[in-house]
Amino acid sequence: MKIKIFSLAILLLFISKINAQEFKLGKVSIEELKQKQHPKDTSAVAAILFEKGENTFDYDEDHGFTTQLEVSVKIKIYKKEGYDWATKKVRYYTAGNGTKEKVFVNDAVTYNLINGKVEKTKLKSEGEFEKVINKYWSQKVFTMPNVKEGSIVEFRYIIKNCSIGSPRDWYFQNQIPVNYSEFRMNVPEYFVYNNSFKGFISPKISEEKINRSISYTYREGKNGVVSASTSQEKLDFLETRTTYIAENLPALKDENFINNIDNYTVSLSQELSMTKYPHSPIKSFSSDWNSVAKTIYDYEDFGPELNKTGYFEDDLKKLLTGLKTPEEKIWAIFNHVKSNVKWNDYYGYSCDNGVKKAYKEKTGNIADINLMLTAMLRYAELTANPVLVSTRDNGIPLFPNRTAFNYVIAAVETPNGSVLLDATDKFSTPNILPLRTLNWNGRLIRKDGSSEQIDLMPQKVSGDNVFMNYAIDAEGKITGKTRRQYTDYNAMIARDNISSFKEEEYLEKLENLNNKIEISEYSKTNEKDVLLPLIETYSFAGGNLCEIIADKIYVNPMLFFTEDKNKFTQEVREYPVDFSYPFADKYNITIQIPDGFAVETLPAPAAITMEDNLGAFKFNIAANGNFLQLSVIHQINEAIVSAEKYEMLKEYYKAMVAKETEKIVLKRI
Repeated sequence: MKIKIFSLAILLLFISKINAQEFKLGKVSIEELKQKQHPKDTSAVAAILFEKGENTFDYDEDHGFTTQLEVSVKIKIYKKEGYDWATKKVRYYTAGNGTKEKVFVNDAVTYNLINGKVEKTKLKSEGEFEKVINKYWSQKVFTMPNVKEGSIVEFRYIIKNCSIGSPRDWYFQNQIPVNYSEFRMNVPEYFVYNNSFKGFISPKISEEKINRSISYTYREGKNGVVSASTSQEKLDFLETRTTYIAENLPALKDENFINNIDNYTVSLSQELSMTKYPHSPIKSFSSDWNSVAKTIYDYEDFGPELNKTGYFEDDLKKLLTGLKTPEEKIWAIFNHVKSNVKWNDYYGYSCDNGVKKAYKEKTGNIADINLMLTAMLRYAELTANPVLVSTRDNGIPLFPNRTAFNYVIAAVETPNGSVLLDATDKFSTPNILPLRTLNWNGRLIRKDGSSEQIDLMPQKVSGDNVFMNYAIDAEGKITGKTRRQYTDYNAMIARDNISSFKEEEYLEKLENLNNKIEISEYSKTNEKDVLLPLIETYSFAGGNLCEIIADKIYVNPMLFFTEDKNKFTQEVREYPVDFSYPFADKYNITIQIPDGFAVETLPAPAAITMEDNLGAFKFNIAANGNFLQLSVIHQINEAIVSAEKYEMLKEYYKAMVAKETEKIVLKRI
C-alpha cells in the first residue's frame, strides 16, 4: 500500500527556514484574469491559485483554551464545468455545548475582466445560507456571484471551536490543481499534538518559537458563587509556530476500485496527544493504540453500556432455551437484534440513545445496536468484544487517535477464529459485514482495556454462479432461461438491490442492463433466508443479441454476461485496487444452434493465471451436434491488490475481455 507516513522529526532535519512568496486576498492581476488554461494541466476546469490556513489558540475564563481556524482561498475558473468551485460548503459541528462550532465568512469577492478593466462583485447575504445535515452537523454554504469563464473568486472563512482535541485535517491536494497550499499551526507550550501525513508528496516544514501573551477577564468566585468583581489577567507562554507548504500539486485522479480517494490525498492530520499545564501532572491521551482503545472503552457512553443487561435478560432467557452450540447462540442473538432494533442511519462508536432506550424504542445508532449486541453475546457466555472501525468514507486510521474511528461492530472469539457481526444491516450475516465497514483493519477492545488489530477484509470467495441455456433461431432471435445463484457478499448486495425496488421496476432495470431483453417467469428463492444462497430464475428473449451478415450469424456466447470493457486502462496506477472482497464468477452455458446452420468458428480455449495466486480466468467451449457447451471462470482471490501488481491485473483483464468478446460464427448449410 503506497501511503507515506512522515515523521515530523525526520522531515525537520531536511527543511530549512522557508522564505515563501506572499499570498494575500485582494491582489488580482489582469494577467491572472486573462489566463485561459492552467499552465501545467490544460484539461483543468479550475485551479486553486492559493489556499492558506492558520490555526490559532485563544483563551477565556469560561472555556479555557479555544481554537480558531482561518482559511483564505483564491480560485481561478477556466471552464463552465468548473463553476461548482465557486460554491463553498463548510461543515461544522452543532451538537454539545462545549464542542459547538461557529463559521464566519468575509472578504468574498468575484473578479472579472470587463473591457480591459478588473471588475469586483462582492458576495451578498442572499448568496449565503445554512444547511442542516443532521442533528450533529450543519453546513455554511455560499455561492460566489457573477461567475464566468475566466473569473477569479476569493474568500475567507473562520471556524471557531471550543474543542482543542482534534484540529481539522488540512488537505494540500484537491480534485483540481493546487498552485500553492500553506497551513500554519500555532501551539502553546501546554499541548503536544500527534502529526501524520499521507499522500505521495511531502510538504516543506519550518518551525519557530515565539513568546506570546493573552489578556483575559477573570471573574472571582467562591463556593460556587460568582461575584460581580472582575480583574484583567495576562497569560504569558511560549508558542511553537509550524508552517507546512506544498506547491504545484496535480489534480487527484479518481480511478476505478478506490475505496476512498482521501486515503491517498496529500494531507495533514493532527490530534492532541498530551497536555502539560503548569503545576499539574502531564496527561497523555493517545500515545499508542492500546491507550486510545482504553480511553474510548472508559467513555461513559461506551464501556458502561456493555454492563447493562436488565433490559434484555427476560427476552434472552426465552431465546436461548434449548440452544447449545456457540453458532446457534450467535445466530439467535444476532437475528434477534436485527429484527427488533432498526438503525437510524447515524454512525458513531459512542451511544446516542443508550442501549436500554434503543432496545425499548426499537431504534438506535451504530453503537446503540452493536454494543447492545455485544452485551447480549456476553450474557450468553460467549467471548464477545467490540471492534472499533473507521468506515470506508471516513478513511484509514494511520496513527493512534481517538477520532480515527466512527463505527463499532461486535466480534466473538471461537475455536475457529473470530466471528464479526454488524446488526445494523438487514442482509448481513456472521462474517459478512456491510461494505461500508470493509476498510482494512479494526481494533478489538477487551474488558481489561487491552486491544489488538483485527483484519476486516474478507478472505472467503463470494460466488456468482450462472447456469444458462438458450436457443438461436434462423432469424437471429434468442430465447432462453437463466438460473443465477449468489453467495456471501454477492448475495448481500443482490438482496439489497432487489429490496430497493418494486419487482416491476427491478425487472425493468434488469432488462435494460442486459441488452434490452424481455424477461418473463421471474422468481427468486431464499430472498429472506439470508443464511442460504440467493437464487434468481427467469426466462428471456432478445432480438438484438446477435448479428446476421449475409448467411452467417455472429454471437457473443456469453450474451449479456460478456465482459466487454477493460476496467483498468490507466497507464500507471498509484493507488491499490480495492475489490472489497474476493469473488468467483462462474458460467455454465448451453447453446442450441438453429437447424440448417453449422459452426464455422468457435473461440479457442484459454487459461490465464496471475502470479501469487491473485486470480485466474478459464474459458472453454466445445461443440456436440447442434449444441455448444461453454464454461467460464473468472476469479480474484484478494480483496485488495497492491499498485505494484496493477500492470499484471491490467493485462489479465485485457486478455479476458478480448477472449469474452470473440464471437461464435454460424454458417448456413
